[in-house]
Amino acid sequence: MKKRRFGAICATVLVATLLLIAPAVGQEAAVDMLPPQTSAEPAEEAVAAPGDGLYFADVIVRGQTVFQVGSLNDLPASERAAIINRRIASLLERTDGEVTVTTAPLANQNLINVQANNRVLMTVTAQDAEDFGLPLETLAENWADRLDQSFEKPPVAIDVVQRLNGTVRQLGRNAVDSIPALIGVLIVVLVTWLIAKGVRYSAFRWAQQTEGDHGTEVLVGRLGYGGVWVAGTVVALGVWGIDFATMLGALGLTSVAIGFSLKDVLSNYISGVILLSARPFHIGDQVVIEGYEGTITQVQLRSTTLKTYDGRMVYIPNQEVFQASITNNTAAKYLRSSVMVGIDYEADILQARQVIIEAIAALDPVQPEPVPEVLVNELAASTVNLEVRFWVDSHRAAFLETTSLVAQRVKEALQTQDIEMPTEIYTLLLKDVPEAMKQNNGRGASGDSGARSQQGTLKES
Repeated sequence: MKKRRFGAICATVLVATLLLIAPAVGQEAAVDMLPPQTSAEPAEEAVAAPGDGLYFADVIVRGQTVFQVGSLNDLPASERAAIINRRIASLLERTDGEVTVTTAPLANQNLINVQANNRVLMTVTAQDAEDFGLPLETLAENWADRLDQSFEKPPVAIDVVQRLNGTVRQLGRNAVDSIPALIGVLIVVLVTWLIAKGVRYSAFRWAQQTEGDHGTEVLVGRLGYGGVWVAGTVVALGVWGIDFATMLGALGLTSVAIGFSLKDVLSNYISGVILLSARPFHIGDQVVIEGYEGTITQVQLRSTTLKTYDGRMVYIPNQEVFQASITNNTAAKYLRSSVMVGIDYEADILQARQVIIEAIAALDPVQPEPVPEVLVNELAASTVNLEVRFWVDSHRAAFLETTSLVAQRVKEALQTQDIEMPTEIYTLLLKDVPEAMKQNNGRGASGDSGARSQQGTLKES
């Protein structure tokens, strides 16, 4: 119901606008834009000549069209009107509107001068009389009266109304003249939109079959879509009447300034195209970029979106991504992890290695290939440190979970086989120990609480 009311209101407004414009345009066409005709043809049967400035042009006073003049033998109508308009502007500037317009026939010539304050503004010729189908004297008096009325400065309110009326009529004429071009532009835009959608869909489907990467598929689709719109825009500008080559020439004057101001933006877009083409990572990969570590969620032409492991979203400009060192943790399906464990010097290393390998081989997340390894990493002060190497899923969550599970199983297996995993042991050697402390095994003779808190065995060097 609302749509019907809205449509009715729009139709009413359109009809009212046309009714307002039509009488004004019709009256002006009847009076000011009389078409050229021969003396033998009646005025009612005249055919309008093109209004492109070659046949007829406007005589303007204070921004309002008073009447139109036609061309003469060697003088186009536009040049003739320009001369008359310059004289009128000069006259208004000097007299401040105090102007009296008269007509003065030239002796023995079929010409009549239209004068203002005894200054010739224009000459009405027999050609003008023939063009407008009126006697020479009648046409000259008609134009003189119109100029005389237009020179009188009206009150502000009337002047505003007249200017608004003239503007509306001009807009109406321009709108009517622009309807064919507007329809052509709309058709071009519609066809461009349909073709662009088809090209984007086709390019996307082709990329799906050949590339297999979502980021590249999006890139190919967008490039095809944008290319069609660029071509459609050029065609639409031509239909509207704009010379695309001239427009590019005008833009070329400021291309250097625009290039400097948009340097970073263009650099990000170009870097985005290169990244989507080179594909150092894909959507869903877990990477490290400039100190940020997380999962790639989106790759656009301007920036790359990365979700960190603690849930934050980081938007990195493509230019920085392109220039940075990128570590792709999930480029391979599996990564090697390791766990360090220390056993007692008295323990059998071969037995410990066998126990550890059997313990972690029973875990499903640990990959059987490559085979897990147990290497002697370091002979520490009180332990023999073994490094347990194994391969697990490269994704962060699975990597950490499996590494933790392996460390737990190694500890439990070694304890089950009674293989000691001692902590660090330190031996303190004290010189010049008092005899009383030796007899009391390191405790003071007085038995104070501070001495009793000491632990260990004291040896004299």
